[in-house]
Amino acid sequence: MRKLGSKSAQLFFLKNLFLILFIITFTFGSGCIKNFEEESYYNVKDMDISAERTGTTFIDLNVTTYIEKMQGDSMKNTSLLLKAYSRESGLLETQKQIELGVLKKGDTKSVSQVLTLPKNGGYDLRSVLFEENVQKGNGEIKVYNLDALPAEVQETGLGIPEMDFRVKKVDGGKVLVENDIYLANEGRETSKDFRMLVKVREMDAGLLADKVWTHTGEIKPEATVIQTVNLTIPDQYNYIVEVLVWNNDTIVERGEGYIQLSPIVEVKNRNNTQARKIQTSEFENVVETEIIPEEEYADKKEAPGFSLALSAILFCSAVILRRRFV
Repeated sequence: MRKLGSKSAQLFFLKNLFLILFIITFTFGSGCIKNFEEESYYNVKDMDISAERTGTTFIDLNVTTYIEKMQGDSMKNTSLLLKAYSRESGLLETQKQIELGVLKKGDTKSVSQVLTLPKNGGYDLRSVLFEENVQKGNGEIKVYNLDALPAEVQETGLGIPEMDFRVKKVDGGKVLVENDIYLANEGRETSKDFRMLVKVREMDAGLLADKVWTHTGEIKPEATVIQTVNLTIPDQYNYIVEVLVWNNDTIVERGEGYIQLSPIVEVKNRNNTQARKIQTSEFENVVETEIIPEEEYADKKEAPGFSLALSAILFCSAVILRRRFV
């Protein structure tokens, strides 16, 4: 009888243990036990937009998104994804993502992002907030009629990094100088054909020796071209060469170079200076330098190798023929 009672007690214990495990498993599975990490809630409170740079075909939009963490003690990283959709086609034009790090409960953070877009029609701009890989909030702002915004006249993309000067002729106290002006387009679009004024001014008196109007020509993005003008100036003076790029009635770019035909030098072992005599005629250069296109340059580089091989073949042929006829 004791053995039967002992077995019944063991069986009862096992049944109760199984029941307890089942209840615990069911409770966890149904979410009845509260997770002690408070879930995060965010709010995209507002969005601001401004035109940072307006070109002829592109515009830089500065979009500021204001984010508030309303609830949650999670220490997970957040990120913001900004998207621009064309209002005409609905297609995604561009997007940019930025990491924000960890936001604390009650924090409000402003995030600025710059999007470069074609200046065409309007866009739907959407900010999507993520905590790790989980979307937690979003906001949207619309922009219309970007093509109606005037381009900034000062934004040409052109720069004048360098100038060269070469003496072409010296006659009767006058010097003919060839001025090469390097024009670099640092913008993202082909530049317009601007008017360009080149002036030569004597350094001390400020008198204008010569001036020439020319054009920049259209320059492709990230390209550099050389525009050349001829300047006639009196010999044995020092000059400032000013280059002014005009967009209609506005000067939009400047450059400066120097021609010193009578430079001031320090005299060794003395505490004074004196003008150095320059024989300008010694720098006369009337030989025209021809610009060789890249494809022609490549052909010319290959030509010597071909001629050498051809000469070797002709030489061997001559030796063989001579042996036959001797």
